[in-house]
Amino acid sequence: MSDQPEVTLDDVRRAVDEQGIEFFFAQFVDMHGKPSAKLVPAHHLDDLVEGGAGFAGFAAGDIGQTPDSPDMIAMPDVRSFTPLPWKPNVARFACDVTVEGEAWPYCPRTILRNQIARAAELGYELKIGAELEYFLLRRADDGSLELADPLDTLDQPCYDMRALTRNLDFVSEVSKNITALGWDNYATDHEDANGQFEQNWEYADALTTCDRAIFYRYMVESMAQERGLIATFMPKPFGHLTGNGCHFHMSLWKDGVNVLEADPADDPRGLGLSPTGYQFLAGLKAHAKAYICVTAPTVTSYKRLVIGAPTSGATWAPAYVAYGHNNRSMMLRIPDVGRIEDRTVDGSCNPYLAATAVLAAGLDGIARGLEPGDPVEANLFETDEAQRKEMGVETLPANLLDATRELERCQVMRAALGACATEDYIDYFVRCKRKEWQEAHEQITQWELDRYLQLY
Repeated sequence: MSDQPEVTLDDVRRAVDEQGIEFFFAQFVDMHGKPSAKLVPAHHLDDLVEGGAGFAGFAAGDIGQTPDSPDMIAMPDVRSFTPLPWKPNVARFACDVTVEGEAWPYCPRTILRNQIARAAELGYELKIGAELEYFLLRRADDGSLELADPLDTLDQPCYDMRALTRNLDFVSEVSKNITALGWDNYATDHEDANGQFEQNWEYADALTTCDRAIFYRYMVESMAQERGLIATFMPKPFGHLTGNGCHFHMSLWKDGVNVLEADPADDPRGLGLSPTGYQFLAGLKAHAKAYICVTAPTVTSYKRLVIGAPTSGATWAPAYVAYGHNNRSMMLRIPDVGRIEDRTVDGSCNPYLAATAVLAAGLDGIARGLEPGDPVEANLFETDEAQRKEMGVETLPANLLDATRELERCQVMRAALGACATEDYIDYFVRCKRKEWQEAHEQITQWELDRYLQLY
């Protein structure tokens, strides 16, 4: 069962009249999670819901189309009806893409829905809470980026009350909007980096959370732009500062019960996970090297994931395939009974694809009865390679290219992402990401010029 409110078309029609909604966004995302939309007048609501909105898919981004492809049709999910709190005459529908009347297998939302259906056949439902961090910036007169708050200069600014106060006008408006949407913003904090914030809202089923994550990024970015600012969820916009995560907090439900949960007294490891919970955890470990390409999908993602001691404060972004209780030096944390936090997920992910990947990995662990080994209690940031090898701790791929190689050969991820007409989605994804890697690799950076220009 979805946690999306049971909104009907009649409910939407009433909202049009009562809330003064004049327009609807018919919105979908491409591979990269970029939201695309058409603006449809409210008096065409019925037409939109019945017939969708047409797009030339090739123009919208990486969604499996070429210039000779037939139009894509974005079909609204009425349950995703979302008024824009800062634009009260506009609302949004999250859409699934069809082509010639058939579900389009390159649509990320459709890919997640398919994986959710496979889980449902086994009686399972994944619920996710997403922690999205962002920087609040502005353009300086010379075009360079600077913090929106010039006083935010502490060496350890995390939770700084004064910085929160200086930015209260913005973050409080975001908070009010989240609550107005019914998501319940329960906390806002200044994060570890200067100019960085996180605003938490309640967890929900995987599809609902992913719909909300797409909307949340759009909302925060739009609200910042209206103020002449830039909000970015880029994984690592500054080399010397902590990057932006999108940590997934996961639970798995069956017949209304979280099957990952156990009384810590009944758990030999004392973490509050059931045998099913440890199997799910083991699946995440087993496939982490492959699915990292989906949860951390950009060149810059791997500048956030740190091997060895961090150089940018407390990065909180481990590259170690291990798990522990409240241990933030590894990719998997058990912060509470029955809950698993995956810390590899970053702000650049397409949440639909990321959720698909982690769900498939966890279910494979259950299906095969995998064991995750013992939790690691050491601070892995302070260990060397030999010590980690002795503990049996592996590392994630160090760059996007290596990650594509791991993803390409993972049959569990291949099945989860699905087959398209002429190729598996995973092959399309890998091809796009290798092109991205190649474009980045061809750039000459300032660091290279500074290091090599007059050395040789």
